[in-house]
Amino acid sequence: MALVIRMREQGASNRQQFRIVVMDKRQNRDGAYLEKLGWYHPFNKEERNWTLDIERFRFWVGLGAEVSDRVLTLAKKMAPEVVGEMKAKEMAKRAKERDRRKKK
Repeated sequence: MALVIRMREQGASNRQQFRIVVMDKRQNRDGAYLEKLGWYHPFNKEERNWTLDIERFRFWVGLGAEVSDRVLTLAKKMAPEVVGEMKAKEMAKRAKERDRRKKK
């Protein structure tokens, strides 16, 4: 199953709220999800208009779930250490592949 961490739209027209969820990549935007990781209220003017369960986010990323661009932008604010780990893992993977190609 291809997993993705993305936003699921909630709320009324022109006053959307979003849940940050883990779902199958093939589901539609507002379809069924496996787990709710947090929420984001873009119209809330308070300083903290989002939340994210960082440990569960780290768990799902560790299992190989892709992260959508918008969630990645929010995660940079909420959990920069997890995003750093993701980038380090990707760089190590690229370096390993580059070294493998050089040996041929």
